[in-house]
Amino acid sequence: MDHRRRAELLDAAVDYATEHGFSELSWRPVAAALGVSTTTLVHHFGTKEQMLVAVLGRLRERVFVNADAQGGERPDLATAARAAWTWSSDPRRSPEFRLFFAVYGRALQAPHLFAGFLERVVADWMSALRDAQGRDADPATATRRATLVIATIRGLLLDLLATGDRDRVEEAAESFLATL
Repeated sequence: MDHRRRAELLDAAVDYATEHGFSELSWRPVAAALGVSTTTLVHHFGTKEQMLVAVLGRLRERVFVNADAQGGERPDLATAARAAWTWSSDPRRSPEFRLFFAVYGRALQAPHLFAGFLERVVADWMSALRDAQGRDADPATATRRATLVIATIRGLLLDLLATGDRDRVEEAAESFLATL
């Protein structure tokens, strides 16, 4: 199998899903949009579920890698949280995060199919946010604080995407971030 071609198709499938939504991610529409046959998709991904798992994984990688790059070198928790909020709440990221929440919901409905996504979706952020608290931080306290940051940022982002009330949500985010 040509791994470079699979990666290209996977990135294109994530872009397609970002634009059209997760519910539209089936063989025929994706194949048509990517200019390939459904046989090509089956060859590179196996089953539809395997393609969905791959799309979820790549979306998670994009979200985490891009947000992680925003934090700079070893930021403290407040800096890391602010960078994550600023990056994820950027209106240009809205389609990507709408897809993220849609697939997160799908993964919660079928955890046996998306166990890898569910294992990593919190673990990636957890590790980075615990590390941002320094080596001397009590591990239990660092985990609780990281959990609060993850849950709050995701909740605020979900609220922003659902309501579009940027002023209200930004004020709430600023209030939270100031406590760190």
